Amino acid sequence: MYQPPHFREERLEVQHALIRAHPLGLLISSGEDGPLANPVPFLLDAAAAPKGVVRAHLARANRQWQALAAGEPALAVFQGVDTYVTPSWYETKKETGKVVPTWNYAIVQVRGPVRVIEDREWLRRQITALTAQHEEGRTQPWAVTDAPEDFVAAQLKGIVGIEMTIESIEGKWKVSQNRPAPDRIGVAEGLAAETDPQAARMERLVRDYSRV
Repeated sequence: MYQPPHFREERLEVQHALIRAHPLGLLISSGEDGPLANPVPFLLDAAAAPKGVVRAHLARANRQWQALAAGEPALAVFQGVDTYVTPSWYETKKETGKVVPTWNYAIVQVRGPVRVIEDREWLRRQITALTAQHEEGRTQPWAVTDAPEDFVAAQLKGIVGIEMTIESIEGKWKVSQNRPAPDRIGVAEGLAAETDPQAARMERLVRDYSRV
């Protein structure tokens, strides 16, 4: 990933927080016919390795797991908040006009070896933990045990588990840090006037990372 120094986010706890907040990662690996990419909901276990472990499952009919079983390395990309930034928000526009549009975003990429798992009990634990994480806080949370056991057993036959031990992790928070302070203030104020919830979250990031 292209990484200008001012956009680097190297704090592991911040990188992990983005993965937890945006767990639908894009799993990328190589196959016989070229690159393979599938969106997959991941579960992060921060304590399982120095940089963490991410676990997920794929449909057995998805050929990507077979490529991973052959020892192909993998990359998972977790996309956080992102927004378009108009040059109209920049103070520099008024001063020189020498500005162009851009896109602000926060993103985490993880790389590491992948273990393919077909053990039914591991798969049951994985889907149970993944479900519990996303059902937490709901008025009537659903649990895997709410479904008939024979139905769950049949569903487990149709999936394959994957576990990536994170060997490298990169965070990139492109949130206007490269702009002069007046431009950063303009971006934050411009985002504050937008109605999109994404804009409100990006405004907070711009202010936090730029101290404006």
